[in-house]
Amino acid sequence: MEVKLKRIDASLPVPRYETAGSVGFDFVAREDTTVPAKGLAFIPGNVVLEVPEGYMLVIASRSSTPKKKGLLTPHGIGIIDHDYCGPSDEIKIQVYNFCDHEVIVRRCEKVAQGVFVKIEKFAFEEVSEMLKPTRGGFGSTGGYNSSI
Repeated sequence: MEVKLKRIDASLPVPRYETAGSVGFDFVAREDTTVPAKGLAFIPGNVVLEVPEGYMLVIASRSSTPKKKGLLTPHGIGIIDHDYCGPSDEIKIQVYNFCDHEVIVRRCEKVAQGVFVKIEKFAFEEVSEMLKPTRGGFGSTGGYNSSI
């Protein structure tokens, strides 16, 4: 399957899968970006992508980014919808700096990874009650007894 792509700065590389087994591809910073201490910033990812219909693009931190730079994706992931692909819809990587000092992300530095995920949309059916047993909440599987 092919994905339409527009680079903002054609001197920067086209995203690519680094190995035959890679499921994610890297985004690089289009320009130097300063992320303030304990603050947020948007790093321009240099591309507009036309996500295929029936898919979403998940933007996630690279596993090395928190250790090397002290940056995280503040919501865990970013989601790019199929219809976010206009001429000026450059993908920007939102980051949070959890350090006590500002962090500079340099042009062409790898800043995040993208993964295409197949999705389906569902219809919602409102019901008056849910019939399955209550499991408790966060971390509830540790005490969950499936034999009840």
